[in-house]
Amino acid sequence: MTYSKLWILLFIFVISCVNDDIDNPDNSPNQLYFPSIESNDWETISLSELGWNEDNLQPLLNFIKEKHSKSFIILKDGKIAVEWYGNGADMNSNHTWNSAAKTLSAFTIGIAQQEGFLDINDASRNYLGNNWSSLTNTQEEKITIWHHLTMSTGLDYDVVNANCTELEDLVYKNEPGTYWYYHNAPYTLIHNIVAGATNSTFNNYFNQKIKKKIGMQGAWVPFGCFRLFGSNARSMARFGLLNLNKGIWDTEVILSDTTFFNEMINTSQDQNKSYGYLWWLNGKDNFKLPSSEETFNGELIPNAPADMFSGLGKDDQKLYVIPSQNLVVVRMGDNASDGSFASSSFDNDLWEYINDVIY
Repeated sequence: MTYSKLWILLFIFVISCVNDDIDNPDNSPNQLYFPSIESNDWETISLSELGWNEDNLQPLLNFIKEKHSKSFIILKDGKIAVEWYGNGADMNSNHTWNSAAKTLSAFTIGIAQQEGFLDINDASRNYLGNNWSSLTNTQEEKITIWHHLTMSTGLDYDVVNANCTELEDLVYKNEPGTYWYYHNAPYTLIHNIVAGATNSTFNNYFNQKIKKKIGMQGAWVPFGCFRLFGSNARSMARFGLLNLNKGIWDTEVILSDTTFFNEMINTSQDQNKSYGYLWWLNGKDNFKLPSSEETFNGELIPNAPADMFSGLGKDDQKLYVIPSQNLVVVRMGDNASDGSFASSSFDNDLWEYINDVIY
């Protein structure tokens, strides 16, 4: 081959690389697909197209069914690679997210901050009003929205009902920011904080800023002391896809505050490295679990990818987001194992089956 031909080939190669960078400016291996917000149509992709192990799909689905699941979805690059329904459920069945819905609340706070309604470093009493608790004024002033987001308000979790927000349930125990405990009452107050800041109801603000913009269905409903969100599995997958793309739905920026987003899905405090802003984080060297003061060494879910961040709810509601692999995984259903909804043996076993398929 002559030198002139070599130079021509090299020139063609360089030009093709430049064109690839122009078409794919962030140099990511795959562009994400987004389903229409006007319909339930959703593109699929086969396991053979992905080069995944089709022989191991049925064992995964058998495991899912045996563990009382009702819905299971794997998105790859935004497209549906696996979708299963069973145990009395179908595509249109709604199920409560339980504490996996905390992630919806964190995202909503981020939008309220970017729109100037609040700052997460503000005292929460600015939006809840004075005397929202049994604390003194000085003690209340020290609790910020950030403390509510990170489970570090210092409120007493040994009260009669740690899930409720009556004055007698909101009692001082520790200085804010000095101790982590999975405490539902301070989380629930986030809805009141958003309402007070935006002069709207939390439901209306959430519906306008997130639900309608990404084509979700579902609703927040009161249940005792809790405010639960219920939807079908595809709606949970839509929210996972929004977070996989860092707060952008297709070409529409939903959450432009990149600082908030990055803080939300990274370690938020020193007491539990596996917790961000109401999201659970994998790949860290220690974690705490709900209803426990103990710190455990090691990763939250060892079989799962290290960069995974998750919404995890009671009775094994799962929303897994894995940026390094452009994956979103959804599991809804009844309790699959021991009831420890932050990290159970089910998580680790499930990821063993998923790994057998995708690798």
